[in-house]
Amino acid sequence: MPNARAARPTRRGILAAGGALGLGAALAACGDDDASSSGSESSANTSAKSGSWTFKDDRGTTVKLDKIPANIVAFTGVGAALYDYGIQVKGVFGPTKTAAGKADVQAGDMDVSKVTVIGNVWDEFNVEKYATLAPDVLISTMFDSAGTLWYVPEASKDKIAKLAPSVGVSVYDRQLTAPLQRMWELAESLGADMKAAAVTDAKKKFEDAAARLRAAAKAKPEIKVLAGSASEALFYVSGTNLSIDLEYFKALGVNFIEPPESAKAEGGGWYESLSWENVDKYAADIIMMDDRSSTIQPADITEATWKKLPAVKAGQVIARSPEPILSYAKCVPLLENLADALEKAKKVS
Repeated sequence: MPNARAARPTRRGILAAGGALGLGAALAACGDDDASSSGSESSANTSAKSGSWTFKDDRGTTVKLDKIPANIVAFTGVGAALYDYGIQVKGVFGPTKTAAGKADVQAGDMDVSKVTVIGNVWDEFNVEKYATLAPDVLISTMFDSAGTLWYVPEASKDKIAKLAPSVGVSVYDRQLTAPLQRMWELAESLGADMKAAAVTDAKKKFEDAAARLRAAAKAKPEIKVLAGSASEALFYVSGTNLSIDLEYFKALGVNFIEPPESAKAEGGGWYESLSWENVDKYAADIIMMDDRSSTIQPADITEATWKKLPAVKAGQVIARSPEPILSYAKCVPLLENLADALEKAKKVS
């Protein structure tokens, strides 16, 4: 979802281009992978019953507290996912409010007026404000194999680490179902009712949507899909091999345009950068465009070369969420929208 270097995400790579995220739960008929999760439901249940709290994150780090965390501070997207499971975080960092003061797309259904925002943009994290929240735990995602916590600034990470233990959920080089499962386990450990109708219904809808997308992809294997992201200077074409959403969609059979590894080298393996003059390098039937507020949205792209693309002229451009909110409820539309686009798509490339 972001565009990051294999070892560590870069600001340009992650914010400007539309790179990646994903892996998790086992869906028997829906293109999962067999990576095992590092947490366990049994330990979560034990914690809930005893009043203490233990959780092993995707770095292999086990956090142990005397009680279930009440003062949770999280990356905005994590806070949004936990909110869908009935867990309210106290503070957030990451894209939370737009310039107009409205909820950012990554805030989901959270009431952003009821959380303390300690950082709203990249490299912004008010350590003093964070300390006043008396945090029990900090939770974020990770876009590399080194365990770098997303949106926790490098310059202040040591100060931040001294104030509360942290939990990291990997969204690097996995399929979407894996981090979805990990977030489920995390929410359960924090006291969420995972048997609530809204929760179980959302998971069933996700499975149904995955089956629908698989069927749509199988019915139209000739339809080529490109995942793009726009900035003023460049257009980015995302590869599928590191992004949780694209890896999963590909496993379900979607025919993605994949830039060669040599072309993605500058983007750390995540994406290829194209000038707007060369935006027609790849012939696509459907274009999925990065919906994050840090990128230019399709309606605001004025480049003539963009407007001439067959998929654009055919109206076959849809939104993509490179940083999915990791609740089943929020991921259902991602599958349904792509399935709908495939079902309706005409071959234009």
